[in-house]
Amino acid sequence: MPPMPTLETTDCRDLLPAELLAFLPCATPEAWVDWALANPELLLIDHAQCEKKAASTAMSLLYRYVDQPLLLTKMSQLAREELLHFEQVVKLMEARGIVYRHISASRYAEGLRRHVRGEEPERLVDILIVGALIEARSCERFARLIPHLDDELAKFYRSLVKSEGRHFEDYLMLARRLATAPIDARIAFFSDREAELVTMPDTAFRFHSGVPA
Repeated sequence: MPPMPTLETTDCRDLLPAELLAFLPCATPEAWVDWALANPELLLIDHAQCEKKAASTAMSLLYRYVDQPLLLTKMSQLAREELLHFEQVVKLMEARGIVYRHISASRYAEGLRRHVRGEEPERLVDILIVGALIEARSCERFARLIPHLDDELAKFYRSLVKSEGRHFEDYLMLARRLATAPIDARIAFFSDREAELVTMPDTAFRFHSGVPA
């Protein structure tokens, strides 16, 4: 297996906070960047779906954990932002003549969530760690794409780097605050799974897919 790409060698370092670079286990492979640029329609369609799913995840946490005031505040803010991003992506697609349609999800999010523990409070901590990884990877992939995009889309993705980076920070902060024990080992476990998912071959391109098979 070839060595994993490192974040120190990518062209997105100046766009990303140091904490996020330290959190992700590896960089998105260059093969995924090339795959994304070859599939601009699928990129935007799946991006829209990811924003909608992120809002749905935040809303589900709002309904399930009503006894956590800080979580309620952060997830309410996140859900609103993700829905705004969804609207913005759909508007971009419409302007470019891209029809929004349902496409199957990548194995990425489910590949992480299948390891979430069933008992509380461990379940919530795992969900929050997974959320932090998803948001951090999204942020990194926006940054990786920016140098290769047209001005309009690059400007939009640059704005998303800031908000997704904030979402990553919120998820990780909540995981640490709501845990009853140190979570570094759990972060390391999920980071290993995440690195496998973004570097393994995939047959269909998605925003969080691995590399082309």
